[in-house]
Amino acid sequence: MNADLIIYNIGQLVTGKELPVKDGETRMENIEVLNNGYIAVSGSEIMAVGSGEVPSKLIKFTTKLIDAEGCVVTPGMIDSHTHLVHGGSRENEFLDKIAGVPYIEILKRGGGILSSVKATVEATEDELVNAAKKSLRRMLSYGVTTVESKSGYGLDSETELKQLRVNERLKLEQEVDIVSTFMGAHALPEEYKDNREGFIQKVIELLPVIKERELAEFFDVFCEEGVFSNEESRKMYIEAQKYGFKLRIHADEIENTKGAELAKELQMYSADHLMAISEDGIKALKNSDVIANLLPGTSFSLGKDYAPARKMIDEGVQVALSTDYNPGSCPTENLQLIMQIAALKLKMKPKEIFKAVTINAAKSLGRDKRVGSIEEGKKADFVFFDSKNIEYILYHFGINHTSKVFKNGCLVYKK
Repeated sequence: MNADLIIYNIGQLVTGKELPVKDGETRMENIEVLNNGYIAVSGSEIMAVGSGEVPSKLIKFTTKLIDAEGCVVTPGMIDSHTHLVHGGSRENEFLDKIAGVPYIEILKRGGGILSSVKATVEATEDELVNAAKKSLRRMLSYGVTTVESKSGYGLDSETELKQLRVNERLKLEQEVDIVSTFMGAHALPEEYKDNREGFIQKVIELLPVIKERELAEFFDVFCEEGVFSNEESRKMYIEAQKYGFKLRIHADEIENTKGAELAKELQMYSADHLMAISEDGIKALKNSDVIANLLPGTSFSLGKDYAPARKMIDEGVQVALSTDYNPGSCPTENLQLIMQIAALKLKMKPKEIFKAVTINAAKSLGRDKRVGSIEEGKKADFVFFDSKNIEYILYHFGINHTSKVFKNGCLVYKK
């Protein structure tokens, strides 16, 4: 069978394919990197991957040939934790944040999540779609081809459903793949401060409505001191499982609430944040399929401690990296910056970082059979970086190294 498109002369081809772990390697370093690589594409899928000279049998008269000119090519990157759909912004809280005012205190003043809730409630669906499209175009320019998008800035049924409808429109109206998550339990609305159980029940009652309308695949809860307790979170998760939702959790972000242990108990796809994870939490994750989804941009933005990535990786925990793009604690769509922070602050190695934003991020979204690596039969999503090696992309920080992005075999971004 001949190829429609062939990319050749790739200096370093990071396929993302997982290999047997070598002596001295972590389970986060075991991804394949080929020198002088090539990719052959048929339609929207990868049909062959290799190194050296491209086999002549793959080439036909109409095959499009692209010389990568020795640059780095990786799988399309995956941002597996974002709060993409929201109204407004929160620069009015910026001075408080840099002055060290605790987030929970800002929340008590009606700021934080509650400020974004007000702006999202007031925004029209079209306004939310247009704002999200702008962010997605920016994400695509950094090499991101799949994005997880949560609700959670509604906290009422109508607005939560509006956010999820926006996700559905985004799947159809732009290039980046969207994975939708219902996060109605993102904060406790002021009107429910004396009726926590009433709000929890309201979230539970929305689960069958969302599932019936096929508006979300995942369910997420902010399990945190002052937000939802471990027991309250467990109650909502058990109900979500009954309706077939896949689970992920905002875990151990500010205080240790044993969120990682809850993720292991309920066999969640990911436990996210984990700056305050305990030794027991690390032990729980190392013996599970739960991906530890780390968000160092949030620590950078808030001036907080970073998740103990080095210890987690050395213990055998599987890690992903995401932006946590949101209007408050991490207002950036730049996944490359997050990768660079992971190198400089989390002490993650280059292969570990690229695994964290490709195949592991895909696993955290249940998408690893279709995306996250450059392998035969998977979607032809890949990124050209203006670099001769992966180390340079992390070393030269604060700029965009992307030169081209292909989605389903089509060029969708060019610098």
